[in-house]
Formats: sequence, structure tokens, C-alpha cells
Amino acid sequence: MTDQATWAIAPAYAAKPKPKRSRLRRAFLGGGLNDLGRLPRYVAFALLGGTLIWAPITGYLKTAPERYKSVASLILPGSGASASLNLNGIGQASSYANSAFSSNAVSPTETYKRLLTADRILDAAAGKLGMERAALGRPRINLVDQTSLIHVEMVGNSPEDAQNRADAILDAFYAELDALRADEVNTREDSGLQAISDYRDSVSGTRSDIARLQAESGLLSVEQYDELIDRHLTLETRVHALTAVLRDKSARVERLQDQLGIDAEMAAVTLKLFADGAYVTMLDEVAGFEAALAEASAHYGPAHPKVLDARQSRDKAKAAASRFAKGITGFDAAEAAMLDLAPDGVRADLLSQLVEKDADRAGTAEELAALRQQLAAAAADLDQKRVAAAALQDLERDFAVAEAVFASAIARTQSGKSDFYASYPLVQVLENPSLPEKPSSPNKKLAIAAGGAATFMMLVGLLIGWVRLALIGRLLSKPAPTT
Repeated sequence: MTDQATWAIAPAYAAKPKPKRSRLRRAFLGGGLNDLGRLPRYVAFALLGGTLIWAPITGYLKTAPERYKSVASLILPGSGASASLNLNGIGQASSYANSAFSSNAVSPTETYKRLLTADRILDAAAGKLGMERAALGRPRINLVDQTSLIHVEMVGNSPEDAQNRADAILDAFYAELDALRADEVNTREDSGLQAISDYRDSVSGTRSDIARLQAESGLLSVEQYDELIDRHLTLETRVHALTAVLRDKSARVERLQDQLGIDAEMAAVTLKLFADGAYVTMLDEVAGFEAALAEASAHYGPAHPKVLDARQSRDKAKAAASRFAKGITGFDAAEAAMLDLAPDGVRADLLSQLVEKDADRAGTAEELAALRQQLAAAAADLDQKRVAAAALQDLERDFAVAEAVFASAIARTQSGKSDFYASYPLVQVLENPSLPEKPSSPNKKLAIAAGGAATFMMLVGLLIGWVRLALIGRLLSKPAPTT
């Protein structure tokens, strides 16, 4: 009976439901630390959580395709560039490109970062590889702070594919840079063509005015006019000096004429006449007859036949000598009487000097007359070309200025071509695209580390849930602070 009562009471006791409030309290506060009845639930939660964590990771590692990453590095040199062109006799043209990092307003690395990911760069790279742009992907650009380095990362399906894609990106990037620089240079050159054309027209117009003035005036340059002035001054100085020389020579001739009592013309005729031997012989005969007449006159009277014969012979000899002198000199009897009949000895030398000095004086006078004619003609020519020289000097100065401006404009245009990296600074490949040795994704170590971290945090959460009753009780049992 006891056993039956016990079996009857036990089911009745086991079937007694727990209070609802106790269940809610257990759900929120948990059980005791030694309450192993909760263990199956925590194990189930741990298995479910582990499955939710490791199933995606395992699926990703099993199904994700391998991807390879190629890395390249670019660098921008920080120094500027300058160019100078010296034009002999005109001036100097120079250009200077500042450093790419001299301005805080523009960052060349940011500019190149945007250019590396531009659509036209990707289109050109994809076209070179023969694929669609969507299949190519976009490069990942990393800028290193406080440096001019640019890291370019490109992902591919194989090591060679990744390297080829990075090479294609860099080739397209450099081709686009060259196109942009060439377009900038051409734009600058086109903008200066109109100014150069205007300068050329100014030079041509001034050159035409100079040619017209040269043709009208016969003056080729201002230097020629200066040379004409120098020549005129030299000629004028020579005329003054030769005038003084002529006066000196004329004074010498006049003095010698006064001393000899005969002019230079008569002295020349005398010397010419007495240079003839026949005339000298006749004069000797006249002298002989003159001596015979004197001897006869000394012995006989004037009417004596010997005196008359001697006089007649003398007269005939004189007449013959006069006729001979007239034939040589062309003088009449009166003029012939003025001839010097004693040109021998020292007097003959003086007559020769007189004739020589007179000839020298005459030559100097002719030279002076010719120089005075030249001086007058030169003065008239200078008066005529004075206005033309002033106008030509102004035109040549205008031409020199116009030519200098024109040459400087061309020089600036040409030197501007050397400033190739003004707006788009030089960039160099520091590291060529690498050939990766192992895939960059999927990263097994990273996935396992992430799964392990998630599992650890899940277990920590379950542990906190297991001991939450003790933690809550300890917090509630703390006495309130007294004020």
C-alpha cells in the first residue's frame, strides 16, 4: 500500500507546473553556476553559432576564384626646370617651370590619382588588352603622405594577367599625359600665332618703308651718311691745308720772279730757246760780229766801210737769230726782246727753279680747284640727304624694335616648347608592375583569423550568459553609496 501510494503521489508531484513568474525570472537572470540543466541549450547555441560563422567562411574559401595583385610605384621629381635662349644683338628669352610641389593649391599626386582612374585611361587599357572595360576593373591608387609616391595596384586572374593589366594602365596613363602636354603646347602656340603674325606685318611694313626711302634718296644706311660726313670733313680739312700750301708756293714763285726780273713763262721760254743748239750758235755769231764791230769802230770812223760791213753783218746775224727765236717761241720782236739772253751759270739754275716752282704751284692750284669742286658737291649732297638720313634713322630704329619684338615672340614660343612639364609635371616609374608569386584573394589566413575571432566572441557571449545570475546578484547586493 505504501508503494502504491508513493507511485500515486510521484506522478501527481511531477506533473505540477512551475509558476510562470519563475520561468521569466530564469530566462532573464539564468540559473546557478552549478545548474547543468542549461548545458544542452548552450551547447546547441554554440553549435548553431559555429555553423553560422564557419559555413560562409568555408564556402568562400572553397568557391572564391584566386585573384592576383600586381603593384607598381610612381614618383614625381620635386625639382623645377629652366631654359634660356640668348639672341645675339637682340636679347634673351627664358622660361622657368616651378616645382610640381611649390603650390599648396594644386596637388599633382591627387591630379594623377584621378587621371589614373579616368574612364578614357581604362578604355584605352582595356582596348589594348582586348577586353571590356567592366572586365578590366579599376586600379587601386594609394598616395603616401609627405612623399611624391603613387602606388598603383591592379588585380588579375593570374600573375601574368595582373602584371599585363598594370602595364596597360601605365601605358595608357603615359600616352594620355603626352597627349595632354602636346595639346597644351599646341594651344599656347596657336594663341601666339596671331601676335607673331602682327609682329611679322610690322617688320615687313617697316622694311618696305626703308627700301622705298633708300631708293628715293640713294642713301643705304645711316652709317653711310656718317661716312659721307666724315669724308666731307676730311675733304674740307684737306682744302684748307692745300690752300695754305698754295699760298706758300705762290709767294715763293713771286719772290723768285722779282729777284730774276722775269716771270715764270718767259723763263720757261728762255730755257726752251737756249736749249736749242742752233740758236746758241747764232747767238755766238752775233757775239762775234758784235766784237768785230767794236774793233772796227775803235780803229775807224762810223762811215768807214769796215765799220759798215761789221754793223751790217751783226744786224743780219741778229735778224736771223730773231727769226729763229720767233719760229721757236712764237713771240714777236717786242716780246722776244724781253727774253733773258744770259741764262747760263747760276742764273740758268734760278730760271729752272722758277719754272719748276711755278709748275708745282700750278699743279697745286689745279688740285685745290678740283678739291673745292668736290667739297661743294659733297656739301650739296649732304644737304640733300640730311632729311633722308634722319628719316632713315627713325625707320631703322623702328625696324630694330619690331624685329626684336618679333624675334622675342618666336623665341618665347620656341622656348615654351621646352617647358613641357609646366602643367603636367614629370612622373617616373619607380617600381615596374610586379609579378605576384601568390594570390591576394581569397586570403585563407585572414578568413580563418576572422572566423576564430567571431567564434571566440560567441563563446565569450555564452559564458557571460551562463554566469549572468551571479553577476546580476553581485551588482544588486552592493550597498548604495551614502551621501
